[in-house]
Amino acid sequence: MENVKTALHSYLEHVKKPLIVVLGPTASGKTSFSVELAKELQQEGGKPEIINGDSRQLYRYFDIGTAKITQEEMKGIPHHLFSVLDPAEPVSIAWYQKEAMKLIDEILARGGLPVLVGGSMLYIASIIDGLVPVDRSDPDLRKKLEEEYDRDEGHTQWNRLQEMDPESAENIPHENKVYVVRALEIIELTGKKKSQQRDRTTPPYDIFIIGIDQDREVLKKRIIERTKKMFEQGWMDEVKSLMERGYDETTPAMQSHGYREIMEAIQSGSIDHDALIDVISKNSIAYAKRQRTWWKGDERIRWVVFSRSGEPGLAARSDS
Repeated sequence: MENVKTALHSYLEHVKKPLIVVLGPTASGKTSFSVELAKELQQEGGKPEIINGDSRQLYRYFDIGTAKITQEEMKGIPHHLFSVLDPAEPVSIAWYQKEAMKLIDEILARGGLPVLVGGSMLYIASIIDGLVPVDRSDPDLRKKLEEEYDRDEGHTQWNRLQEMDPESAENIPHENKVYVVRALEIIELTGKKKSQQRDRTTPPYDIFIIGIDQDREVLKKRIIERTKKMFEQGWMDEVKSLMERGYDETTPAMQSHGYREIMEAIQSGSIDHDALIDVISKNSIAYAKRQRTWWKGDERIRWVVFSRSGEPGLAARSDS
């Protein structure tokens, strides 16, 4: 941990356009770590400002189930790109990249220190790797694909996607109409898989990346306990409130992990809290594994790994 801080201070002394990035799997402790880091930098005379790098936290009203940071938890540190979209608004990598880079440039222009924090892999990659998003679209093709999806709730289209682009299919449940349709649209428009749309440019910033992780078994327990806590905090009521506002299974944000399962349980009239906690926790654990796999081997990342004792260190991770 101290080695990372020493390297960070040395980095800040020698770069002109700094961008600190804090990433890691879900429930690893990125949010609290980033705020404490920002407070330390602030005490040393810096002007840190945190930018959200989690796709679900972009949406208003999605608070409990996304573990969105509260005003109290921000501890006076400026935070950006939280609760900026209506749940009915679809979000793209291109939109996020544009908004995040605009904020980064504004923070740097006023002498601040931008800190990008999150776990959404493609969103983070759009900044740190200069990922060039595919933003082409064809309204007629989109309509055709949406109509095909509606015929059997996406089962045929998802099977087709699995054959053509298994990597994307692994990360997109068949219930997620927006993402399934978009993945197939990209293939038809470009002749390339969505998972291959990763052309890169050189990022315009001097990037310092800190990865936050936990011992594998500890992370699993943290995910399960956090899921239970979300239900205790009123996650079920949050979803009911969203449904009362008119948001349903066609709403882009409502297709988010956890929210979708709870909404389906409410609609069915059969709510088994223990079963919901179990399935949501398992899906979150699987997502955490995909996140770790995505960043595995990226030598730019300085990992701070919390051991079973809760102490930070630079120990090697277990990615299995």
